[in-house]
Amino acid sequence: MPNITVARRRNALALHRRFLEEAVAAGLPAKGLDQAFAKKIEISPSMWSQIKSSRPIGDNLARQIERHCGVELGWLDEEDRPSEVPDAAEERFIAAAREAWRSANAKGKKELSGWLKKRAQDAGGNEPAP
Repeated sequence: MPNITVARRRNALALHRRFLEEAVAAGLPAKGLDQAFAKKIEISPSMWSQIKSSRPIGDNLARQIERHCGVELGWLDEEDRPSEVPDAAEERFIAAAREAWRSANAKGKKELSGWLKKRAQDAGGNEPAP
């Protein structure tokens, strides 16, 4: 029997990750993005924090998240999305990058952003980074 609680949390985190990637690609600052995601799915930031760690996502909330994120109904309940869920190493990298970004001045942020864009361009077959 599938564990719907785990599937919903993983898939909600995948939607959150997609939101973060789109926001950063649009040039938004990383600070406050968790609160922005909570606002997008119409829940409080503290509830989103609880969901990320342990709070189960009920049926009504699952459908609400799906609606606000533009995915089909039942999307959160599907278990076959392991590639969309960040692994522990990726989470550590994101945490380190966030810490570096938040502690940097404007010049440091520009250098970090430039370095990451260059790395992404090199890894992506020399396509220009946005």
